[in-house]
Amino acid sequence: MTETAQAGSAPATLSSPVFQAFALLRVGFTVAPILFGLDKFFNVMVDWSTYLWPGVAELLPLSADGVMLVVGPVEILAGLLVAAWPRIGGYVVAAWLAAIIVNLLLLGDAYDAALRDVGLLVGALALARLAAAFPRAGFLGDGER
Repeated sequence: MTETAQAGSAPATLSSPVFQAFALLRVGFTVAPILFGLDKFFNVMVDWSTYLWPGVAELLPLSADGVMLVVGPVEILAGLLVAAWPRIGGYVVAAWLAAIIVNLLLLGDAYDAALRDVGLLVGALALARLAAAFPRAGFLGDGER
């Protein structure tokens, strides 16, 4: 038996495994970028400037720490975009992660982090695709419960 799903056709119910996957990815890709973005100001998790390829700071009139102070708000906005519009936000986060992966590969000693970010990029793309099935889903869904 072959099943086909059209965009917007999946029921937004909390018992639906597809909706649960969408909701988990939406929460994760809302919270993580916001927390990482906030930490760019405090460096509690890690000194983020150590993950910046030196060529980036050379191209800009900012120090590595200054670049992180710009990156932080971008990541916060990306998380908020996922919360409000996950179909768009998922693709924005995926593009941002692609840029981070390139940066980490250029750095030359953070291949483990780059590989983890490839996994996150795939998850962000999955979120964007799943969001197409739930175009009117509120943060916790607006369908039957």
